[in-house]
Amino acid sequence: MGCWAIGGPFWNGDVPVGYSGTNDADSTKAVHAAWAAGVRVFDTSAVYGAGHSETLLGEALRDRPDAVIVSKFGHSFDAESKQMTGPQYDAAYIEDSVDQSRRRLQRDRIDVMLLHLNGLAVEDAMPVFDTLEALRSRGSIAAYGWSTDFPDSVNAMAGRDGFIAVQHAMNIFVDAPSLSAAAEAHDLVQLNRSPLAMGVLTGTFSDGRRVPKDDIRSNDADWQNYFESGSASPDYARQLDALRDLITAGGRTLGQGALCWLLAKSPNTLPIPGAKNAEQAEENAAALDYGPLPAEIMAEIEVVLTRGPEGPARAR
Repeated sequence: MGCWAIGGPFWNGDVPVGYSGTNDADSTKAVHAAWAAGVRVFDTSAVYGAGHSETLLGEALRDRPDAVIVSKFGHSFDAESKQMTGPQYDAAYIEDSVDQSRRRLQRDRIDVMLLHLNGLAVEDAMPVFDTLEALRSRGSIAAYGWSTDFPDSVNAMAGRDGFIAVQHAMNIFVDAPSLSAAAEAHDLVQLNRSPLAMGVLTGTFSDGRRVPKDDIRSNDADWQNYFESGSASPDYARQLDALRDLITAGGRTLGQGALCWLLAKSPNTLPIPGAKNAEQAEENAAALDYGPLPAEIMAEIEVVLTRGPEGPARAR
């Protein structure tokens, strides 16, 4: 379960970088419903909701010591104003950020800690991962990785003993063959970011509805093209219609079919769909009951889908 949305709104200046329409009661029920449905991995970040996602998740899972928690660091913030305050990755900041995350998550040790700066230069990242290795030796974290869409970054760090995972954008609309190949070569877990294309692949926005102005999807950032001016991209909405019968095979919902497409890509793939309420969490988890899409449907999807060339690596 991805826990960006349950952090609620936060801001980078005047730009919304969180999700609107959340409340803590529904968010807590979503976490509990995900757990009851068999979900055991929960992905969050210190910056989501300016610390609020970690706090809420920590409270919801405080009696679940066997839950696997993935968190991230690198974007500093002010919790009171809910404002991002810029990238930070010096050793003192990393150590303090991990300690603060452990406190909010109510954990002595965080299972996986990811660098959250997608495009950080490899030479700048080297000392970051030295610090993470020291924290692993100290017992503050069990393992680490990078949230990045750059294969060269993965290749540069994957030889480290504690480096076990890469988080990257991937869904039916946005395949990531080069990044996936790098992860497979090093036997890394692939945590799939935006597995439902920020909600477009669920079909919820196919009627042209707009998201509120305090929602990240109203922000036409260059790293996301799922939404345009707050509405689902017309091209993606058209492609979803063309795929509808294929990905709903066997009784799957659209969202479940999109998750099952990812499950079919690799045994090391782990989609992290978000959920704001129990119903969404249960629907996402039920994709596991259906399992990966069959090979013949996967092949037909590639015939029907209009996907551009992968192009040079970029943050997504």
